[in-house]
Amino acid sequence: MKKVKVLISGCACNSKFADLVEKVVSEQSLDVSVTRVTDIEEVMRYNVMSLPALVVDEQVVARGAKTEKELVELLK
Repeated sequence: MKKVKVLISGCACNSKFADLVEKVVSEQSLDVSVTRVTDIEEVMRYNVMSLPALVVDEQVVARGAKTEKELVELLK
């Protein structure tokens, strides 16, 4: 099982991105666990300067919003 972290701030745009990640995982029946990370100290450990960001198995794989199609490719 892949472990995915969605690094987000409190803004609505970031929350929508996290919702989209969860939707893709569900619709594609991917073996993935998704965690939303909003704690700024934990976010800073990944050395990202823009949010949202996507972390798969402790590797940052994307920064900024992505389309549903892009997420499917990143999460497979």
